[in-house]
Amino acid sequence: MRNFEFHNPTKIIFGEDRVKDIGKEAKQYGKKCLMVYGKSSIKKNGVYDTVVKSLNEAGIAFVEYPGVKSNPILSHVQGGVDLAKKEEVDFILAVGGGSVVDESKAIAAGAMMERSIWDFLLGDTEVGEALPLLDILTIPATGTEMNPTFVVTNDQTNEKVGRGSDLLFPKVSILDPTVTVTIPADYTAYSIVDAISHLIEGYFTGEDSWTPIQDGYVENLVKTIIECAERILKDPRDYQGRATFMWAAALAWNGLGPSGIGGWGVPMHLIEHPLSGIYDIAHGAGLSITIPAWLTWKAEKDSSKIAQFGRNVFGIEEKDQNTAAKKGIEVLRSWFDRIGSPTSFAKVGIPESDSEKITDMAYKLAETWGMHKEYTRDVIVELYKLCV
Repeated sequence: MRNFEFHNPTKIIFGEDRVKDIGKEAKQYGKKCLMVYGKSSIKKNGVYDTVVKSLNEAGIAFVEYPGVKSNPILSHVQGGVDLAKKEEVDFILAVGGGSVVDESKAIAAGAMMERSIWDFLLGDTEVGEALPLLDILTIPATGTEMNPTFVVTNDQTNEKVGRGSDLLFPKVSILDPTVTVTIPADYTAYSIVDAISHLIEGYFTGEDSWTPIQDGYVENLVKTIIECAERILKDPRDYQGRATFMWAAALAWNGLGPSGIGGWGVPMHLIEHPLSGIYDIAHGAGLSITIPAWLTWKAEKDSSKIAQFGRNVFGIEEKDQNTAAKKGIEVLRSWFDRIGSPTSFAKVGIPESDSEKITDMAYKLAETWGMHKEYTRDVIVELYKLCV
């Protein structure tokens, strides 16, 4: 167990019919907000009307800022920053999935900065202060509702970069599973992959060699997510499946799982970001391609943890470590295929001829994240060959 600090100040309000509580929760943060959302889904499922009624009853004025993309783009973030400054809002209210909350974090920070939020993402400046952020989550996946990080794509260069600041923890996150029952099957699958990826990044890359608490945390949450997936894909309106997955997704990326494992990395995200940045595919769809590829590459160097994962999560019984690891990767890849998340470049239409462009972007991100010593350009080329 390595030294660590754990801090998570986000207030979670979880359960059925809790969206209506946003007004009373928001009153302590001011009288005017910028309400950020995506397109039409929150108006179709009734969330928009409930939010507006609650804000009106609480006497909170709001300025609407719709149009967030599934991969948030810098130009739209800047539009939100400009609007928040012009309207002099007191706080940001995100209503939507992880992309909406991510963009709202960028706006909350950018509204209090003189420099561009892109400068922060590239590590050239820090967030000194930020507007308070509250959110109503409609698509569980990224865990952004309970962490201080966000990801934005520069739509001029297609670079997709993530970073965080403790000032960007949401003050309040409302998680109502009933609003998730209309999520389509494909995006449900992508969300499931995304949550699993957050659990296994630290599991497979942590410095400490003996972490039974953290290993059990990850393995059991992954098994729970798989069980939820089976229930949800069988019956999209299964409340228990939706509710359990919604909480599992938050627990997957709230900082608790990797506490005590020492240094760790995010190589599966590193090689995924160029995919969703360039081709605008869903982040989870990109991860179901890069996860099996990275595991296959890793197994050639050290298969011990991958074998453990296969045995404890999928019940693989092979005694030989390398065989158990290989079987575990095969089972995971097959399961991604079965739930409808792609597992190769070919399945999302990424041409093999684009490999150099993708590699260049991944290596630049590796330099930004300080991962370039391990993930050299040659290593990244090798990893992408396993994605084809």
